[in-house]
Amino acid sequence: MIRHLLLINPNSSLATSAMMQSIAQDAAKGKVAVAVATATRAPPMIVTEEALAAAAEEVVEIGLRHGANCAGIIVGAFGDPGLEALRERASIPVAGICEASMREAARGGRRFGVATTTPGLKDAIMRRAQDAGVPDLLTGVRCSVADPVALLGDEAALFRALADEVRSCVEADGAQAVIIGGGPLGRAAEKLQTEFPTPVIAPIPCAVASLLGQ
Repeated sequence: MIRHLLLINPNSSLATSAMMQSIAQDAAKGKVAVAVATATRAPPMIVTEEALAAAAEEVVEIGLRHGANCAGIIVGAFGDPGLEALRERASIPVAGICEASMREAARGGRRFGVATTTPGLKDAIMRRAQDAGVPDLLTGVRCSVADPVALLGDEAALFRALADEVRSCVEADGAQAVIIGGGPLGRAAEKLQTEFPTPVIAPIPCAVASLLGQ
């Protein structure tokens, strides 16, 4: 059987899974196929620490169930639920989109911020910087105030909200790069990359690159 990358969506939205799979496949640049598996016990969008923690068990289950023929696994929620536990049990590389994007953003000692729509995950995101070994380079996590689920359903409003937070990361916090913090925000991250002179980092391609050694 052909080996591929497996992207696990810890959210239960099939639309989000399809979007993230498309982004990951583009990032793979034809080097490998990307399959996707979607959680069934999680909400359509994880917006609280409680939901993030609850998602970890199913992420591990999915990874172990589907990982036998994979070249690597991507955990596709920005809090990286289940990442460490899956790494301990899987025999293949496992990347989290938060960890991978933070390490990319911090490359060369660059100071970076995170712009996102989920204030309920702010503390969890900051802890991920500690886990990734780059806490001193994180300038802060900027969160929009509108309901994150409602924003996800309004492309224009989502773009405006994230653009405002990117701007705050750069102008108020001194970030030299800004990560768009969320798997479901993948398309907005791509669009925002063309709007700012400061690097805007999309997390899904970072995870793909880390697994492919790019």
